[in-house]
Amino acid sequence: MINTSYKIIMKDKSQGFIKLLLSLIIVAALGVVAFVGIGSNNTGSLKDIKLGLDLAGGVSITYEAVKENPTKEEMADTVYKLQKRVDNYSTESAVYQEGGNRINVDIPGVTDANEILSQLGKAGALEFKDEAGKVLLNGADIKTAEAGVYQKQSMGNEYVVQLTLTQEGADKFNKATTANVGKKISIYYDKELISAPNVKEAIAGGKASISGQASFEEAQELASIIRIGALPLELKEIRSNIVGAKLGAEAIHTSLLAGVIGIIMVISFLIIVYRIPGLASSIALLFYVTIVLILLNVLDVTLTLPGVAGIVLSIGMAVDANVIIFTRIKEEIATGKTVKSSIKIGFHKALSAIIDGNVTTLIAAAVLWLMGSGTVKGFAQTLAIGIIVSMFTALTVTRFILNALFAIGLNKEGMYGTAKNIKTISFIRGRIGFFAFSIILILVGIGALVVNKRATGEILAYGLDFRGGTSTTVTFNEALPEGINTELTELVTGVIRDPGVEISQVKDSNAVIIKTKELTLDERTEISDKLVKEYKVDKDLITTESISGTVSDDMKKDAIMAVAVSTLCMLLYIWIRFKDIHFATSAVLALLHDVLVVLMVYAVSRITVNSTFIACMLTIVGYSINATIIIFDRIRENMKEKSSKVTIEEVVNNSITQTLTRCINTSLTTFIMVFVLFLFGVESIKEFAIPLMAGIVCGAYSSICITGILWATTKNRLSKRAVVD
Repeated sequence: MINTSYKIIMKDKSQGFIKLLLSLIIVAALGVVAFVGIGSNNTGSLKDIKLGLDLAGGVSITYEAVKENPTKEEMADTVYKLQKRVDNYSTESAVYQEGGNRINVDIPGVTDANEILSQLGKAGALEFKDEAGKVLLNGADIKTAEAGVYQKQSMGNEYVVQLTLTQEGADKFNKATTANVGKKISIYYDKELISAPNVKEAIAGGKASISGQASFEEAQELASIIRIGALPLELKEIRSNIVGAKLGAEAIHTSLLAGVIGIIMVISFLIIVYRIPGLASSIALLFYVTIVLILLNVLDVTLTLPGVAGIVLSIGMAVDANVIIFTRIKEEIATGKTVKSSIKIGFHKALSAIIDGNVTTLIAAAVLWLMGSGTVKGFAQTLAIGIIVSMFTALTVTRFILNALFAIGLNKEGMYGTAKNIKTISFIRGRIGFFAFSIILILVGIGALVVNKRATGEILAYGLDFRGGTSTTVTFNEALPEGINTELTELVTGVIRDPGVEISQVKDSNAVIIKTKELTLDERTEISDKLVKEYKVDKDLITTESISGTVSDDMKKDAIMAVAVSTLCMLLYIWIRFKDIHFATSAVLALLHDVLVVLMVYAVSRITVNSTFIACMLTIVGYSINATIIIFDRIRENMKEKSSKVTIEEVVNNSITQTLTRCINTSLTTFIMVFVLFLFGVESIKEFAIPLMAGIVCGAYSSICITGILWATTKNRLSKRAVVD
């Protein structure tokens, strides 16, 4: 009998070692694929992940059709021809339609951004006119166009565009030159005169040339645009963003550093607090990171700076599911169950809370994806990927590794921890204090909004996304001299002839932000050239963003709609899952509380409200509801088991006390990840991290001190009404 038991134990141990070894091999192999790639070309490696403009540097521009209600065919043709144009600058470029009359163009990795902007949106209309202004030929009569060089003895090289006409165009040109011998035929490109040669004799054969190009590259560019043809629609620029490659490289470096340090800190915390389960989840966390990186490649996701923040944030949130499971395991061990049985029951009891919590956060990500654009959409993609992978990792990978560690002999109760009997805290008794504290915070926020309105004319420090204009960030090569603000104000005012110039220095750096009215391309180029000339600034360290008032108004509407829609969807989900409208209304009131408190942080700190504001708010909404659902799940469970002598207040107090450690620990791990982002991230990431940290703390507070109490209050009032009736 003893021999049989020994054989079973040894068999379990050997299987456990095999499972553990297999897990480590898989994690290592996935790590090699994610960071190094596959095959001789290292396909699918970290360097193959498509980077957004804020990481790779480059140009992003949004055009709007001047024509009202353009047809689908006109928009499609314009997108096609713009794509052909931008392919000359970068094969990684992307052109896509947004809405009914807007087109976005992203060109990563380019250097001379202002030159690209000056050429890209031109209609590209080519016309040959006689002296009376009659159009003799146009771009449709051109078959091909090639750049060429003529060598002149006295004047050096002359750069031209050589044209080959269509058969119809050749006939037209022959007739036109025959009729205009001794006269000029002027050549216009986008209504601008570029050449006006005299016709010496009739020209047959379908050949012509355009002279006057400053360089061979300029001739090549014009030839390319002529070949592609004129754009069907006239476009106007409503938004543009130029990021230097060096700034992008710095953003990548700091974000990766923050991610690595954050993961090390979270893993250390898990192992110290949760011991063997913490070790299992740490291995699973490495699996999670490699899978996310591989999926970014496979799904061809463009990784942006907010996207990096989404990944780092989702790493913190990935720990959440594990903490829920491990807390359940500890509780089961405390009731006297074996460790093996406790692991099985712990995973089972944690399942509903994990699914509900993650689904609600996915709702926020889905709303961001559907209603957001650009970097916000990138944030939503990475957040959604992170949430889905984290659920799989926690429920499958962590369980597989934990069972393997148990099988090899790591099965003592002390290695898993035992839930301590904590005296039930009467949170209900402190409700007046909690409500008063929350009201004070909200009133402080309202007061800050009023003060801001009187001082600046705006309730919040709206960035370009919400008010329109142009922002130019300049990073100097050395420490900023005294009086730099005055000097830069004079420089910019001298170019734009407008006194409304705002200069602000970025804390702990050599960077300055210049905010002005919406500038034209010529004004932006002139300012950039003067900065390079007078201050020896590296052109790669100048970034420019320009947004029209139309886009900023749309952003405000999208922000309000995104929060409203996601909140409504979450309310419906909670109502359906918990079969109690009071759970849903309590959760939504707590969410409103969190949004108002974070708005207070924006108002008091004067952090810029830009496109990431929407992502920040919805992330906080998703994270807060996730924490709330854990408490509601425990209330639901305890309500099923309660006797008639147990009051609703007692159920709520017990439920909050039982989940208190979990709420604190998960908030702490997520806070660690965001705090590391704040410490090491670039300025735009810091502005994202500060309200997010406030939201994490506020979300934990409202989940513990507001939601359960609100539910108990509304439930008791309903019960009293039922008694009276």
